[in-house]
Amino acid sequence: MLCGWQLLKVKMVKLTMIARVIDGLPLAEGLDDGRDLQDAEFYKQQVKALFKNLSRGQNEASRMSVETGPYIFHYIIEGRVCYLTMCDRAYPKKLAFQYLEDLKNEFERGYGNQIETAARPYAFIKFDTFIQRTKKLYQDTRTQRNIAKLNDELYEVHQIMTRNVQEVLGVGEKLDQVSQMSSRLTSDTRIYADKARDLNRQALIKKWAPVAIVLGVVILLFWARKKIW
Repeated sequence: MLCGWQLLKVKMVKLTMIARVIDGLPLAEGLDDGRDLQDAEFYKQQVKALFKNLSRGQNEASRMSVETGPYIFHYIIEGRVCYLTMCDRAYPKKLAFQYLEDLKNEFERGYGNQIETAARPYAFIKFDTFIQRTKKLYQDTRTQRNIAKLNDELYEVHQIMTRNVQEVLGVGEKLDQVSQMSSRLTSDTRIYADKARDLNRQALIKKWAPVAIVLGVVILLFWARKKIW
C-alpha cells in the first residue's frame, strides 16, 4: 500500500513547455521534467505536434485540457505564447491552470518584449529556474497554500474544454490531407489544361493541314508556270 507522500508524488506536474504560437518555436522547458516518466520522448513529440497545430491557427480555445493515456495536457494561450503542462489525470485541474498562470505572469514580466525576436529554440532556457521553483510549490496538493487555491472561487475551470489527443491531432492530419489533395488537384488541373491545349492544337492542324497543302501545291504550280512561260 502506498503512503500519502507516494500518492502525492504520482500526481505532480510531469512536463512543462512554453512555445511561441505563430510558429511553434519552443522557448523554454522544465529541464528535469520527465526524468521519472516512461515514454517521455513520446509525450514530448505529442506536445510538439500540439504546438504545430496551434501554429496553423487550430487554437479553438485559449484554455484547454487534452487527455493522453494516463496523463492530461493543460495549456493556456496568452497573446503570442502557449504555456503547457502535463500532469497525472488525478492532479487537480484547478491547480494545474493556476500553475500555468504563475508561469505566464513571470514569463511575460521577464521576456515579454523579446518573444517576437527569439530566433533559436529554447532561447529562454534560464526560465527553467523559475519553472522548477514554482513546480515545487504545486507538488503537494495538501499544503495550506494549495488548499486555499483549490477553494478560491475567483478562479474557476469548469468551462475549460477537455478533448482527446487523437481527436485534437487528427484535425491537423485531416487538414494536411485536404491540403495535399488540393495541391494534387491544382497540379492535375494544370496537366489537363496543357493536354487540352495540345489536343486543340492537333485538331486545328488536322483541320487546316489539307487546305494548306492544296494552297501550297497551287502556289507552286503557278510559280512553275510563270518560270516556264
